[in-house]
Amino acid sequence: MPVYEGATIDEAIKHGLDVLGLTKDEVEINILGEGKKGFLGIGKKNAQVSIEPTVSEEISEAVEEVVTETVVREKIAEVDLSDTLTELDNEEALKQLAVYLTEVTKEMGVPALVKVDRGDNGLMILNLETDKQGMLIGKHGKILNALQYLAQVFVHRVAKNKLSVVVNVGNYRQKREEVLVRLAKRTAEKVKETGRPVFLEPMPAFERKMIHSALSYDEYIKTHSEGEEPYRYLVVEPAKKYF
Repeated sequence: MPVYEGATIDEAIKHGLDVLGLTKDEVEINILGEGKKGFLGIGKKNAQVSIEPTVSEEISEAVEEVVTETVVREKIAEVDLSDTLTELDNEEALKQLAVYLTEVTKEMGVPALVKVDRGDNGLMILNLETDKQGMLIGKHGKILNALQYLAQVFVHRVAKNKLSVVVNVGNYRQKREEVLVRLAKRTAEKVKETGRPVFLEPMPAFERKMIHSALSYDEYIKTHSEGEEPYRYLVVEPAKKYF
């Protein structure tokens, strides 16, 4: 959790927002310490706050950095594998992926520490730790999704076994899941009201699965994916037997 300091709470917040390139409306701020003036400079303590990007109801957040997104897109076409980077076991494949993502974020000008955690159902989560979260997320999560696609391409090429990985920054994915569930419910209601299909924005496969799952119990709705990766999108449409 990134922590930002300043002589006052307002200065600490301003410092954090400047680093992230975000506004107050785009973040969640927690005050960790109000700071102390001290006496003649003795015992002085800076105010401390933690700041994390949030995801709005419209799935819009952070800033869009064309340069960083371009770097990621170029990297997708440049995945350079030597003979030693093939048929790797799971642990080694994840290690090489972490090294690769570290190099990519450096080239983007947003160096990040990559930590690997195990999620549910064997899903591997690569958390990118940086004090410039907004620049690794991008507007509408575009940059993070590009990194997600890059990571999946890389690990599919080097791993002996099929591995599913998710690239995350801060708690973006958790909040994104909450937004997607709400989006799924609103979309389902719209489809049932109009009797017409709704085409959602392109999403990574695991996000499409979240919406599939959220709507799987609604007998009046059916979903399917169309398009090619990384621009594959979800279609939510009425079940014909009810319309």
